[in-house]
Amino acid sequence: MKSCLTTVGEAKALAKRLRTDLKDHGRSVTHAQALEIVAHQHGYRDWNTLCAAIGRNEPHTWTPGQRVCGNYLSRPFNGTLVASQRLRRGWLRVMIDLDEPVDVVTFASFSNRRKRIRATVGPDGYTSEHTSNGLPHLKLEVKGNSKKMPR
Repeated sequence: MKSCLTTVGEAKALAKRLRTDLKDHGRSVTHAQALEIVAHQHGYRDWNTLCAAIGRNEPHTWTPGQRVCGNYLSRPFNGTLVASQRLRRGWLRVMIDLDEPVDVVTFASFSNRRKRIRATVGPDGYTSEHTSNGLPHLKLEVKGNSKKMPR
């Protein structure tokens, strides 16, 4: 079986759980040994080979400090990516600090401005959540670039 693990972090977490489970059953192994066991269980010769295979599968991700633009609740914005966390292959939780606050309310008599956005975006740079008119809550693009989220 080849790896269904998508990140090195997932593989390390699996090794940590394995080490804990083995310890609970009276067998002590080092962290390095647990990493090797995980690699073997997923069909790889050793830990380094598993890491190399996972690394080839890693899509490019957003990096903190990167300039971004897009639409949030149908309002255009420019901002800076403050944080990104990979959830699973192609899906990221992002936090964006907006250059100018965006009004997220459509009523003329009421206003609610947001300066920071947190959302989960998929491989296309869009959220899976949609507004009542069918548009994604967030459409994210690289600033100065017409392409969506890098792959």
